[in-house]
Amino acid sequence: MFSRISTGGASKPITVSLVGSDLKPATGKPDAALRAALEIPGVRGSVGEVTPVGARGVLLGVGNLSSLSAASLRKAGVKLVAELERMGHHGVSIEAPAKASASLAPAAIGRALGEGIAIGNWRIEGFAGAASDRSRTVGPLKITSADRGLAAGLAEGLAIGESVNFSRTLQATPPNIAHPQWIAAEARRLARSHRLKARVIDFAEAKRLGMGGLATVGMASAHKPCLIILDYVPTRGAKAPHLAFVGKTLTYDTGGYSLKVNNGMKGMKYDKSGGCAVLGAIRAIAEAKLPVRVTALLPTAENMVAGDAFRPDDVITMMNGVTCEVTNTDAEGRLVLADALAWACAKVKPDAIVDVATLTGGVVVALGNHCAGYFCETPDLARRLESAADASGDRVWRLPLWEDHRGLMRSKIADIVNSGAKRGAHPIQGAAFLSFFVDKTMPWAHVDIAGVSDDEGHDLFGSGPTGFGVRLLLELARDFGAGQPSRSSRTRSRRR
Repeated sequence: MFSRISTGGASKPITVSLVGSDLKPATGKPDAALRAALEIPGVRGSVGEVTPVGARGVLLGVGNLSSLSAASLRKAGVKLVAELERMGHHGVSIEAPAKASASLAPAAIGRALGEGIAIGNWRIEGFAGAASDRSRTVGPLKITSADRGLAAGLAEGLAIGESVNFSRTLQATPPNIAHPQWIAAEARRLARSHRLKARVIDFAEAKRLGMGGLATVGMASAHKPCLIILDYVPTRGAKAPHLAFVGKTLTYDTGGYSLKVNNGMKGMKYDKSGGCAVLGAIRAIAEAKLPVRVTALLPTAENMVAGDAFRPDDVITMMNGVTCEVTNTDAEGRLVLADALAWACAKVKPDAIVDVATLTGGVVVALGNHCAGYFCETPDLARRLESAADASGDRVWRLPLWEDHRGLMRSKIADIVNSGAKRGAHPIQGAAFLSFFVDKTMPWAHVDIAGVSDDEGHDLFGSGPTGFGVRLLLELARDFGAGQPSRSSRTRSRRR
């Protein structure tokens, strides 16, 4: 792992040449050394294949040149940075592809490669002890290109990748360290470094404000719950579109009295992934200085078991006055999200709200680890979200949310239950519950990232946290910043 990756010239950099699966270089006519490398048996130009070219060059396979994609370039960047570390190179110059050879502009190629290079260079640090056998960092890496567009894209991609890695580090930090007050401190530190406004509503204030969900879920922990609020205000200020991003931040989830069993608690440090993604996204948005206002809300709690923990059969009242019968204390994430969504509608009043959460195991059953499930009944926002998914590589798939599904959440003694008695439509139940806390006229999307927040062997992220949602929310904000929301974005129609 390199200690740092940055753009700029290096002394005697090696040259990285892109080559397609047809063994034709993307940069046009090859020189003698490149021709010799292309004749090496086994060289195929497949995505991420790295082949030395003499003493000062590297051949990087990018797959089919006629359909060159950002996804394949990100994967190639991951492989490239690993091989550069192994070879001991600390400076590279990437050749710009010939326009006739590539389906992407040089800036887009540079951005995708930069994202992959940064993402591939991550690992969690700070926890190795006296018995560690982990390799040390090998110093900095500098990357440049003679092409201005590609160089600018590399810088942008590296910055985005660093925000993804910021999120991944928060995700991976163990729960004995990353409790609610630690997350609040990290958020405040981010606010200071990126000129964001910060506010933390603590446990006592949350109770006074009627945040029954947030206060109840976290009250049994020694580390009390809080609602973290960050605000990014661009130069345009009041004239800019305004988005609210809400991230579920359960620093640990035992399941409460509905205790997780069969080693089900292992990996529950990743139940804060939604909030980590929101923090990474607002960091990236601030660095890009996008002309859109963003308010980040992180309902943060630890779901523990103690004498004052909440129980099945309890009835709690949420901030907007909706009462909820607790049927499962392991369906706690929607309870903390509910108060944050109600706060966003009542106090923030943005143009649109997107919440990101590791909410249901049902979405993993439905979609596996290949994409997030999302729910949105506002056509314009749904279109923008899918466009952002295509641009970012954080893939999503839309699931329905009908009035019938809201009916599944009705309680016989309170307004609603937090978990239906039947497993049918399990991922939709979570979205249906949350819909009771969003104003009917508010454009809103719920993104369930339970299947994509961490992985056991992803070709882009490897094993561990993925930072899913950082790039998705960044691209959504970029889209809103490019123009005011259309009139249809203020119309929410539940499909029947």
